[in-house]
Amino acid sequence: MEYNITPEHILTFMRQASYRPLSYQDLLEALELPDEAKGKFSAIIGKLEKEGEIVRTRRDKYGLPEMMNIYRGIIRLSQRGYGILVPDQPGAQEIFVYGRNLNGAMHGDRVMVRIQERAAADQRPEGEVIRAIERANQELVGTIQKGRHILQVIPDDPRQIYPVNVKPRKNLPVKKGDKVLVKITGWPDKNKYPEGTIVEIFGRQGQPGVDMQIVIKKHALREEFPPPVIAEAQKVTIPVSSQEISRRRDLRDLRTVTIDGEDAKDLDDAISIEKTPGGYRLGVHIADVSHYVREDSKLDKEAFARGTSVYLIDKVLPMLPPELSNGICSLNARQDRLAITCLMEIDHKGKVQKHDIFKSVIRVKERMTYTAVNKIITDHDPETKSCYSNLVDDFLLMKELSDIIRRERTSRGALDFDFPESKVRVDETGFPIDILPVKRGAGEMLIEDFMIKANEVVAEYMYWQEMPTLYRVHEKPEGDALARLNQVLAVFGHKIQENKIEPYVFQKILRDIKGTPQENTISLLVLRSMKHARYVPQALGHFGLASKYYCHFTSPIRRYPDLIVHRVLSLMLDDKMNAKKKAALESRMNKYGEQSSLQETKAEEAERELLDIKKAQYMQQFLGDEFVARISSVQSFGFFVQLPNTVEGLVHISTIADDYYEFNDRNYTLVGIHTGKKYSIGAEVRVQLVSVDVDSAKIDFELA
Repeated sequence: MEYNITPEHILTFMRQASYRPLSYQDLLEALELPDEAKGKFSAIIGKLEKEGEIVRTRRDKYGLPEMMNIYRGIIRLSQRGYGILVPDQPGAQEIFVYGRNLNGAMHGDRVMVRIQERAAADQRPEGEVIRAIERANQELVGTIQKGRHILQVIPDDPRQIYPVNVKPRKNLPVKKGDKVLVKITGWPDKNKYPEGTIVEIFGRQGQPGVDMQIVIKKHALREEFPPPVIAEAQKVTIPVSSQEISRRRDLRDLRTVTIDGEDAKDLDDAISIEKTPGGYRLGVHIADVSHYVREDSKLDKEAFARGTSVYLIDKVLPMLPPELSNGICSLNARQDRLAITCLMEIDHKGKVQKHDIFKSVIRVKERMTYTAVNKIITDHDPETKSCYSNLVDDFLLMKELSDIIRRERTSRGALDFDFPESKVRVDETGFPIDILPVKRGAGEMLIEDFMIKANEVVAEYMYWQEMPTLYRVHEKPEGDALARLNQVLAVFGHKIQENKIEPYVFQKILRDIKGTPQENTISLLVLRSMKHARYVPQALGHFGLASKYYCHFTSPIRRYPDLIVHRVLSLMLDDKMNAKKKAALESRMNKYGEQSSLQETKAEEAERELLDIKKAQYMQQFLGDEFVARISSVQSFGFFVQLPNTVEGLVHISTIADDYYEFNDRNYTLVGIHTGKKYSIGAEVRVQLVSVDVDSAKIDFELA
């Protein structure tokens, strides 16, 4: 009979306050394991050590990393050569790592870092990488550089600070300047660069489709689905059966609608609304993806690896195959669809008085677009209102409730960043032909308000039910980031006290700068001062939303954490959550959260990078033209400006010829030594476009 020893069993024992590092034999005896469990125990100990969950000392004793001033996490490198460790441990401080202490760690690697020097309260501690647990970059995209005796690939990502040494191959001729994909065959260490083999040649930047492929390969995004995954998708894609309907609450007669962009095909949320004596009954109906994507299936493993859908200008890399994402899981109008419904009774103050979460079957009455809904509730367009006459009252009621929910969220201190956004329109070859502003209308805002409310309700429900799940957490800013923000805020008469780091303090600053020339810049600085939101199994709260409990429940077609939340809910609603299943899920949540956070970051970076490349390509046609721009940031080497179409570029200090300029780091201005002329954040300037580097997406201006 196999003894039931689990990794969590061992870790729980080590987490006791009285635990001190023990040898393998002492640990075996302390856990009182019988002889037949030794094989499994040995395998688990080896796996935990390999994954960095435990550490073996030089004296062959095992302990938890944090007990030994060792932290595990993702290391983010700067192009300047240093690294910042973002620890896996919730609430742990970020750790600064000098270049000399990276010991071969590459950007994005999961590593273990030993604290070398504890820091003051407002600074990061310093550390040294002692081991790479998991290498993030099996392949890199870069540019061929030839020397007299060596061939190297210089990574396109400046955070990949090591050139890769490669051996020439006769059957794969490359030229200097070619964009290539290199497979890492030897990892770097303190004394050597990484080594690799060229596996693909893309050609030159600027050729049709090359930029898209470079971004996909550079960020290791998964493009095609493996045939077994497609086969499984086709197998589960079957019409909703009468037997399944009988097991659910039938809401097919309820007036439900989807509201999305014109191009959206993966419709995973529908809404319904009714007026009640005490306020409103809001229904948020989310596609029950967990019914089709079962745990540990091929579909599930592929979705876990992808983590999220990626939206690259005119191309989507979906998390799930189209048979599911655009088909049976998508809440297409006038089709029977399985859902998990969160029905909320909300009063006139925006408070949820009661809620009900259950499995349902729905039939969406109308597939609406943001454009159409905005015409109804904002423009009161007679033609559109006539077209959807049976739904107009619902949309007006939704707008009414949305305003109430938003006021309630604002009253508790939630932050609302309203940055100017843009969309690049491309032709059939992928070449950019226009940059269009994207405005957030009332339709977009009401969907946002309703989804946030449903996410909060589900997160709090899961918390009080003590169920294993993934929370979406956003921790408060601290240390260096806050100090840098205060330095800039002081210029404009603001300061955030260290003992008052609360959402409402940041909210007041955003409100005070509303409508000023500095609004966009300061809003961006405030945003950058905050930690990146991530997924963890603990309810640590969401600072930006001023929410104590928050998870992602509303987009399971395109986000893996939402699928996990649905899976746990489904087990609860079907009364199948037993102690064994609960323990198994708890043991997986950290892994789910780490992978989901990592893949989300990769997707965001890829989307932003391709957008910047397209903007650079678009601006090439305007070389020599003049523009009115606004200064978005000031540095010692010059200042960055932003055009009305959101394109940004640098005015280098060496090109300002009317005086010698000095950088004032107290108020972030460049000041002329003789003239006293100042260039400061938010100031309007006239500039001329002088150069565009599409490879690096860098744009340079000079003062006109």
